[in-house]
Amino acid sequence: MPCLIVNRSTYEEITMKFFIDSANLDEIQSARDLGVLDGVTTNPSLIAKIVGDPSKFTYQDFKDHIARICEIVDGPVSAEVTCLETEEMIVEGEDLAAIHENVVIKCPLTINGLKAIRHFSEQGIRTNATLVFSPNQALLAAKAGASYVSPFIGRLDDISTDGMALVEQIVTIYDNYGYMTEVIVASVRHPQHVVDSAMLGADIATIPYSIIRQLVNHPLTDLGLKKFMEDAAVMKK
Repeated sequence: MPCLIVNRSTYEEITMKFFIDSANLDEIQSARDLGVLDGVTTNPSLIAKIVGDPSKFTYQDFKDHIARICEIVDGPVSAEVTCLETEEMIVEGEDLAAIHENVVIKCPLTINGLKAIRHFSEQGIRTNATLVFSPNQALLAAKAGASYVSPFIGRLDDISTDGMALVEQIVTIYDNYGYMTEVIVASVRHPQHVVDSAMLGADIATIPYSIIRQLVNHPLTDLGLKKFMEDAAVMKK
């Protein structure tokens, strides 16, 4: 018998979601205030940028910081494990998941990471397979039960590889087989990455705050507004 092909959009609202890729509470609050923020992604590198001296930033501080992010944003908050062995990932991931119902556990796409993703999936804990650079990795993540997969397109572009081609491959593969894993386009470097992600049907783009601001701006908008204000000032006299 032929298999039944089911598009993921059959089961969920068709919408492009925006996450902010940041650990900065002020940036997260500002993005939320725009009214377009659906979630947050973080990682140890983003945390290190805001803590000053990382040697003084304890694991409890990290957990407290994730909790504060969850207070700001009512949506998925990806918190990355810092271990490489499966059992250690599981212990740390379950601890992080207990912080808040919105916490999603980020696991690297490795053999041990896949094992941890399968465990979390069986326990009903959402996961984000991160550091994905090939369609094979994305397919494995979906089969292991990952809630999200994060292809890092900017890093592929950095080595003269077409990052958006990877997104297109992943979206096509997932739609071919009805995988419910959502595609988070990560390592976004400029606004065109966001446009391309939407055109290809990616579920989510996770975007640095600086690029979220760039999405708003256009020189013709500024010129038009300047003209409108000049004409309005004349009419008031």
